[in-house]
Amino acid sequence: MVTTETTRTIVGIIGNVISLFLFLSPVPTFVKIWKAKSVQEFKPDPYVATVLNCMMWVFYGLPIVHPDSLLIITINGIGLFIELIYVTIFLIFSQGKKRRKILIYLLIEVIFMAIVIFITLFFLHTTERRSMFIGIMAVIFNIGMYASPLTVMRMVIQTKSVKYMPFSLSLFNFLNGVIWVIYAILIFDPYVLIPNGLGSLSGLVQLILYATYYRTTRWDDDDQLPQQVQLSEI
Repeated sequence: MVTTETTRTIVGIIGNVISLFLFLSPVPTFVKIWKAKSVQEFKPDPYVATVLNCMMWVFYGLPIVHPDSLLIITINGIGLFIELIYVTIFLIFSQGKKRRKILIYLLIEVIFMAIVIFITLFFLHTTERRSMFIGIMAVIFNIGMYASPLTVMRMVIQTKSVKYMPFSLSLFNFLNGVIWVIYAILIFDPYVLIPNGLGSLSGLVQLILYATYYRTTRWDDDDQLPQQVQLSEI
């Protein structure tokens, strides 16, 4: 008989694989940047924000904060490494003002994370209280990151075109949310459940929009807007 713990581990591994695909989804964008030797009109904001998001989830998964969360640490540790590569590419090919802006944001994130770690370790002395504190903060950051896909969905409705909302990205976003919702239900972790529940709903809406506007999309139009990328929720 398969135990809940075994099921949770299997679901978590599947979630790691799907989340990895989401973290790697911006690769074509960075190939363009590397070939052009310029960041062009691409924005670094989502990737800089995801660095902090991943740091928060890695800290959340540590045994001193939320025991038995190794699979949360693994995917967000890998995600943090990937996002730092993306940000480094932005730093290499950005000019003065934009480069300074990225560095300032990164410095603020490091200082903020250091303060969070200090408060957690020195003022919260049980894993329950630490899990609640870090979990709530992680949920807030995740919800804040939904601004990007909402912008893309609005553009789809306005233009009646899904050209800038790749189907594979929407599908993996939906599957990622569903898998991590199942993972959270098995151990009832509300801090994983809430953002990924919203993420799966967001992915479902994107798939519905894709089905609705696929026929009205003019695929042969010249690209005038950079492809938007939605990042992993966990």
